[in-house]
Amino acid sequence: MGNSPKQWNGKSRGGRFGYQFFVYTIRLLGVRCAYVFLAFIVIYFIPFAPKATKAIWRYNRQQRGLGVFASIKELYCHYYVFGQTLIDKIAMRGGLASKYHYEFDNYSRFLEILNSGQGVVMIGAHVGCWEAGAGFFGNYGKRINIVMIDAEHQHIKDVLEENANEEKNYNIIPLNQNIIDAMLQMKVALNKGEYICFNGDRYIGKENTATADFLGSKALFPRGLFQIAVKCRVPVVFYYSMREPDCTYRFIFEEPLIEQKITPENLLEQYSKSLEKIVAKYPRQWFNFYDFWNTQNN
Repeated sequence: MGNSPKQWNGKSRGGRFGYQFFVYTIRLLGVRCAYVFLAFIVIYFIPFAPKATKAIWRYNRQQRGLGVFASIKELYCHYYVFGQTLIDKIAMRGGLASKYHYEFDNYSRFLEILNSGQGVVMIGAHVGCWEAGAGFFGNYGKRINIVMIDAEHQHIKDVLEENANEEKNYNIIPLNQNIIDAMLQMKVALNKGEYICFNGDRYIGKENTATADFLGSKALFPRGLFQIAVKCRVPVVFYYSMREPDCTYRFIFEEPLIEQKITPENLLEQYSKSLEKIVAKYPRQWFNFYDFWNTQNN
């Protein structure tokens, strides 16, 4: 039995040169010129990122039910939109957040929850660009703790940090080093009334996963994160930051329905349905580039 093709190592594609190229292009020529270069660079990734290309192809053919020619078009568009979000992230970190437009759904209610003093668990996904909202949390950002697989290549992180004009105003809790230490950091943060944020649609290893219906097929989700969210006994919010036309980002906040005794299974079911609506509305912004619906080992 080999490893599941769905298992992911936490690393994004791309290298130092690619990131540095776009950093200088944005700085010298602007964001829109970077998009023009991206239109040509995307072509490279279709044949030279075979696993990701295969995953996007299956997603468009099986989950979206598209035909062959439509799937070919969507394959290119999918990579292009992903590249746009990366460019946007670089631009925003470089002090160009004012070049974008921002819209909010349920923002007043979201602020009420943040101000409750109980601590909050925010569950996002690998869709859109969650970093787009980092600068708009203001003082709230200093209380945000993002739980993530900190496995990005160090030289890429160096490029992003070297060219960032705005200081990162949130804390990272790495999951892939010491899980016990990560749990303690989460508990301390919530006790202080801070916010824990994680993505609920990706896992490492199949030891603690749960199956849920998602876009017409069964998929595996990280059970442990939903167990944590329930055990913490604090408000839970689903959060998405989605790219829209004309350099606009829409921030979407949804509250799960809280029953008398919510369970990890119930929370996962609500999350999968919430995420399903988001992906249905923004199908090109599903950025889990592996066979997400393969629940079997090879």
